[in-house]
Amino acid sequence: MEPLTWTGNVGDFLNPIFWIAAVILLVSVIAQIILSFFAEEMTLQANPDGTLMRRGGLFGLVERLTKYSFFAVVLIVLAYIILGVVLPYGSVGIVGNMAKQFTPVWLALIATFALSITFKRSLGLYGKLFDSTVGMIGFGLVMFWVFTAGFAGMFDMLATHDPLQQISGLKNKLPGVPLPEGVEGYPHYLLGGDNLARDVFSRMVYGSVIVIAIAPLATVFAFMVGITLGLPAGYYGGRLDTILSFLANLILAFPVILLFYLLVTPEIVATGIPTFMATVLFIFPLVFFGVLINSRYHTQPTQRTIMLAVVLGVLGLLYLSLISQEGTVFNFMPAALDLFDISSGILVVFVSVVFVNSPTVFRIVRGLALDLRTRDYVAAAQTRGESSWYVMLWEILPNARGPLIVDFCLRIGYTTILLGTLGFFGLGLPPESPDWGSTINEGRKLLLIFVHPALPPALALLSLVLGLNLLADGLREESLKD
Repeated sequence: MEPLTWTGNVGDFLNPIFWIAAVILLVSVIAQIILSFFAEEMTLQANPDGTLMRRGGLFGLVERLTKYSFFAVVLIVLAYIILGVVLPYGSVGIVGNMAKQFTPVWLALIATFALSITFKRSLGLYGKLFDSTVGMIGFGLVMFWVFTAGFAGMFDMLATHDPLQQISGLKNKLPGVPLPEGVEGYPHYLLGGDNLARDVFSRMVYGSVIVIAIAPLATVFAFMVGITLGLPAGYYGGRLDTILSFLANLILAFPVILLFYLLVTPEIVATGIPTFMATVLFIFPLVFFGVLINSRYHTQPTQRTIMLAVVLGVLGLLYLSLISQEGTVFNFMPAALDLFDISSGILVVFVSVVFVNSPTVFRIVRGLALDLRTRDYVAAAQTRGESSWYVMLWEILPNARGPLIVDFCLRIGYTTILLGTLGFFGLGLPPESPDWGSTINEGRKLLLIFVHPALPPALALLSLVLGLNLLADGLREESLKD
C-alpha cells in the first residue's frame, strides 16, 4: 500500500488556493501592524442608517484584506474537513482521513452549537457566550477535545490503533506510513510512529481522555475546598481568617513544581500521605452540598431531610469509592459497592492538583467575600434573620459567580499545563501513559531528527489551553454586561 500524502487528490486544487490566501493573510497582518504606528486615531462614527462607518484609506484597505483573507483560510480548512468526511478513504490524504476519524466529534459540535444558538436567550450566561466571537471560538476548541475524550474513552472510537500497540518496522516512521504486509487493522499510521513504533495519532487522541478526566474534576474539587473555606474566612474575618490565610500562604510559598515533585515521588506515596490527603480534600464536596441544602431548606425539615439523604448518600458512596483504592491504606469497600477503581498514579496526581490549586481559589473567594459582605442585599438578608451560611451561599456566592466562572476556565488551563509538566518530567503517571506531557517528553529525545512524534500532542495541549483562555475572555466580556 502506498504512503498517504498530507492532502491527497483534493490538494491538487485546494493547496494553491490555501497558500495564496495564507500568504495574503500573513502579509496583510504584518502591513496592518506597521501601518498602525502611523494611522490617525479614529473615533466611532455612524452612517445615516445607524451602522458604523468603515475606516478609509490604505489602513482601512489593509484591514478589510486581513478580514477577507482570514475568512478565505477558514473556508478552505472547512473544505478540507468536509471533503475528508464525504470522500472515500485514500483520496483525501492524511488531513482528510483524520477529519473522517473525527466525524462523531464534528456532528456533536454542530448539534451543540445549533441547539445553543437557537435557545441562547433562555440559557443565561452560557447563552450570552454565543454573542461573543472570541467566546464561541474558545468554546469550540474546548468542546472539540471534550467530545474527543468522550468518544475515545467511553465508546472506544476515533483512534485508529491501540495507543500501546507496537508494530515492527514503524519506529519513527513519517506521517502517512502504511502498515507492513500481513498486519491487520487500520492501514496507515496517520501521524507516523514514535520511537517505540506506536501510533502517534492514537496516542494523541487517548491523551485527551487523561487530560479531560483529570483537569476539570480536579479544578471542581479545588473550588469546593476553596469556596467552603474562603467564604467563612472572608465573611467572619478575625482569627479564623488569620489562621486559614496563613495556611494558604504557607502552601503557596512552595514552588509549585517542587511541591508536585514531593507529592508524587515514590517515597512520599509509600508513606500513604497522598491517600490521607485524599480523604480530607475529597470530603469537602459533601460538606459544601450538605451545608448548601441545610441552609436553604432549614425551615422545611421534611424536604430538607429527604434532599440531604439523597444527595449525601450518592456523594458519600462516590467519596468512599474514590478513596478506597487497591494498593492503598484505604482498601475497605466491598466489590459490590466499589463503583470504580483509579490507578494509584492518577489518584496521586489528582490529589496533588487539588492541593496546589485550593489555596489560590481560597484567596480569590475570600477577597470576593470581604468585598460583597458589605453590600445592601447582605444586610437585608441579615435583617430577615437568615443564618450566616445562608448569607454566604445564597447571597454572596451567586453574586461572585462571574469572576469565579472566569477563574474556573483559566484554572482548568493551568491544571492542563501542570499535568503536561508532570507527564513531561515523568512524575505520577506511568511511563507508557499516552498523556500529552509524557508523549512530548518521548518525542523531544529525537526532536532534531523526527519532529512528528512531539508536535501533535504539543499542538493539542496548546489548542486546549488557548480554547480555555478564549472561553474565559468571552465569559468575562459577557459577565461584565450583566
